[in-house]
Amino acid sequence: MSTTLIERAQKIRLIAFDVDGVMTDGTLFLADDGQEYKGFNSLDGHGLKMLKSSGVELAIITGRSSRVVENRAKNLGIEIIHQGAHNKLAVYEALCRELGIDCEATAYMGDDVVDLPVMRRAGLAITVPAAPELVKAHSHYTTTREAGRGAVREACEFLMRAQGTLDAALAPYLK
Repeated sequence: MSTTLIERAQKIRLIAFDVDGVMTDGTLFLADDGQEYKGFNSLDGHGLKMLKSSGVELAIITGRSSRVVENRAKNLGIEIIHQGAHNKLAVYEALCRELGIDCEATAYMGDDVVDLPVMRRAGLAITVPAAPELVKAHSHYTTTREAGRGAVREACEFLMRAQGTLDAALAPYLK
């Protein structure tokens, strides 16, 4: 990994995530009654908890609205959730202003062209292997793990490793 990439990661105080295609594999399960189901990875969930405990703020900015996302965020202790965000950049910029965080100190993990405006503005843009080439071209880091299969965990551990907090987060499990 380049020194520039590590320096970008060291500055991050807030990371926002898209959901479908990042926190999930992108498959949408819709029941006849309109109920939506998503599959989340437990490795990703623990990575998010560790990252939050290390002092990095977590947020979700997604274009879809789903009760299951609300439930998953609550389970993980993610308090900043913006669903139905059709203008993700406006939501992201408002969030940065509200928290008093410079865009250079933020990361965004997305997987499709609708995420590009935020990815191009954030200090660190992260994507997944299945993202379109245009998205990869505007990303600073592409995970090796697939969406919904540990990509979020990889991103969390990458940030923690760069910030020097990963070893402390893992230490309790090595006793």
